[in-house]
Amino acid sequence: MIDEKELLAFLEEQIKLEDEIVDISNKSVEDINNILVRELIRGIAMDSKKHALLLTALKGMLVGPTPLIEAEDFNEIKKTIEKHIELEAKAIETYQELLDKYPDDSRVQMVISEIRKDELRHHSFLRRLLQAIIDKETLTQELLEDWLYKFSPFHGTPGG
Repeated sequence: MIDEKELLAFLEEQIKLEDEIVDISNKSVEDINNILVRELIRGIAMDSKKHALLLTALKGMLVGPTPLIEAEDFNEIKKTIEKHIELEAKAIETYQELLDKYPDDSRVQMVISEIRKDELRHHSFLRRLLQAIIDKETLTQELLEDWLYKFSPFHGTPGG
């Protein structure tokens, strides 16, 4: 089993690796005129940037407590994520229609099927995020009062 110090060191190295991939990828296509090759490689670089961001988030969660989401921020975050989920669902549908319309065009199939796979992952991830993280980490007045009642060192004693 990997210990936390070793895991954090591993995450640091992976973040550096992903950042290096981004730099190398972007530099490698600066002078490429073939738009498909250039933009596909840039897309892969963006994925590597995303990986670095996710690893950074994981590292942050391991290093220290993640702050709770305040109740006043929750509604805006929830609304934004719900809209994003709705847009992802529409994109999935639209890309499927395009794939169905051009079943024999390998260029369309290659690019659009990759985008659709990403959209499916995004859609699933956002639904899980909304359910597992946002809903459970909203800081409400009731939650604070409950914590104060349950965890107060003076609970049930004079002055408490």
